[in-house]
This record gives sequence, C-alpha cells and structure tokens, in this order.
Amino acid sequence: MAAKKILMIVGDFVEDYETMVPFQALQMIGHSVDAACPGKKAGEAVRTAVHDFEGDQTYTEKPGHNFALNASFDEIRAENYDALIIPGGRAPEYIRLDDKVLNIVRHFADAGKPMAAICHGAQVLAAAGVLKGKSCSAYPAVGPDVSTAGGEFVDIPVDQAHVDGNLVTAPAWPAHPAWLAQFLKVLGTKIEL
Repeated sequence: MAAKKILMIVGDFVEDYETMVPFQALQMIGHSVDAACPGKKAGEAVRTAVHDFEGDQTYTEKPGHNFALNASFDEIRAENYDALIIPGGRAPEYIRLDDKVLNIVRHFADAGKPMAAICHGAQVLAAAGVLKGKSCSAYPAVGPDVSTAGGEFVDIPVDQAHVDGNLVTAPAWPAHPAWLAQFLKVLGTKIEL
C-alpha cells in the first residue's frame, strides 16, 4: 500500500469524534493527514464540540477538546493531496463561506480524487457546487442543502455509509466503522489481518 497524503479541513466547533477518529485512525495505518483551518496556522487549535443523540429533536452539544492543527491553511495546495476529508459539526456552516475552501473542494471533485464528508460536512460540498448528479448522505437536517445543490440525499441509518464513485458520506459519527472502511476502499488502502 502506498501511503496517501490526506487533507482534512476543519473549523471551530467541528464535531470532536468526526475529527479526532479519522485523523488518528488514518495516521495509524500509515497515511499522512494534514488538518487545516481557514485563518489559522499549524500549532494553533480549533475548539471542538461533542454532539450526541439523546432523544431530542436534534443533537445535543457539549464542549469537546481543543484540536491542534498540523498544517497552515494559507500554505495548502490541493494538488499536493490525494484525498479530502470534511468532518461535520457546526464548522461547515462557516468554512463553506471561504472561497479557498470551496476551490479546494472543487479541485478534488474535478480531479476525481477521493473525498469523505460526514454529518454537516455535506454543507461544504453543496456550497462548492459539487453535488449535482451525485448521491450522498449527511445529517438529516442537511438533506435540503444536498437536494438544493442538485444532489440526491440518501437517508440511511446513522451507523451506515454511502459511496457514490469517489465520494464517501455518512450521517454522523456512529458511522465511523462503515465510513472509514468505505473511504479506505476508495483510497485503495488494503489492510491485512
């Protein structure tokens, strides 16, 4: 397996698990993961939030960890990466307003490179205009964003993942096992036991 260089775009109040788990798991198997946030440099941190499903109409939110960035956003060049990850939480609502974020997403989509988005991460895909003719999952409240952007929202159980070509999506962090397994397949990563 050739190690891949993966870009993870985050922002303040990104979902804790949806950031920490793929960041660490992908490094554990040998991939390089750069986490970057618009307006921030390597060594700075973003605040995360823990979202949980406790029977309310929507998720609850609690403070998470401070997540240290290991890449400076202004130095990111999309062409230097093999794949892209967009975690959820509230961060996508804001990072989708950044033109460089949208251009990075368009680069990955146009080049057919692997992309993974979870939960509210599909808001960034919708804002970048890369969902037309694609199907994807997301947190159910993001379904209208997917549809408005010309995509097909796929409503699946919270612990499942959906694949459409180079795009791997899931509703929320309970899908990590399925979402990461599918992303590894799209990356061409093989793990032998």
